[in-house]
Amino acid sequence: MSLYLGIDTSNYTTSAALYSDETGEMRSCKRLLPVKDGQLGLRQSDAVFHHTAQLHAVFEELVRGVDTKQIAAVGASSRPRPVSGSYMPCFTVGENTAKILSAALGVPLFTFSHQEGHIAAALFGSGNTALFTQRFLAFHVSGGTTEAVISTGDGAGFACEPAAKTLDLNAGQAIDRVGLMLGLKFPCGAQLEELALQNRQTIKTHPKLKGCDVCLSGVENLCQRLINEGRDKPYVAAYCLEYIRRALELMTDALLERHGSMPLLYAGGVMSNSIIKNSFTEKYNAVFAPPQYSADNAAGTAYLCYRKFKNVLT
Repeated sequence: MSLYLGIDTSNYTTSAALYSDETGEMRSCKRLLPVKDGQLGLRQSDAVFHHTAQLHAVFEELVRGVDTKQIAAVGASSRPRPVSGSYMPCFTVGENTAKILSAALGVPLFTFSHQEGHIAAALFGSGNTALFTQRFLAFHVSGGTTEAVISTGDGAGFACEPAAKTLDLNAGQAIDRVGLMLGLKFPCGAQLEELALQNRQTIKTHPKLKGCDVCLSGVENLCQRLINEGRDKPYVAAYCLEYIRRALELMTDALLERHGSMPLLYAGGVMSNSIIKNSFTEKYNAVFAPPQYSADNAAGTAYLCYRKFKNVLT
């Protein structure tokens, strides 16, 4: 039996995972980076500091009771996207730690992008591993990214051609900003969904596209107006999520019209929202990751590490 280690240090989560090629089991540990009450996120310098302070604890928890001599390769997320020039300081913490472990254990090191990790985690978690060698439309929707790419897998990674994006606010940022308006605690996604599910009023929203791209900053102002008008919290929460759901739906329809029919995959923390997921599963028969593989995690990186080491081409 061999184990494959993945490390991912994103802007809000320190995570590590181990994949077993014998049992197919994925073991994962992660911790959110601490964000002070009332704040919308972290500066990169603070994210780097917190990753440095807590990655060792995540790793210690992950390998407790594990024979680390069975680790055959180490993988790390080294950049946000699989394109030239993609860079974010927080990923250097995980990559440098992976380099140390690779040298100490005498095993190969493989690096991937954070976006590839999200896509791989969604395919692994949903059991749709056939897409590792196919062309498909992948959405990555989170606090740090809202974009769609034409993804072509080579078995152990993905070429991602940009297809559409937000022109201003990311979906996760909009959710957090509205959540803070409503007195929720950052990150606000799960709490906002819980509120929205209490709403019983019909909601119609009208986001606008520019080509296949979308603007999401308007939902923040619209929700503030609803609050000022005295609308209750469940209605405002539901309005925010319906606006984002409708915007992503318009993007999807426009992209399918432009590029033709192909499999659809939705990844990223926002796509763990049950309201959006249920709607898109019904309409598009799309691939979604289970909740534990939707938010930032190192499972996709660990699985990519395994596929790269084993040269899995199917």
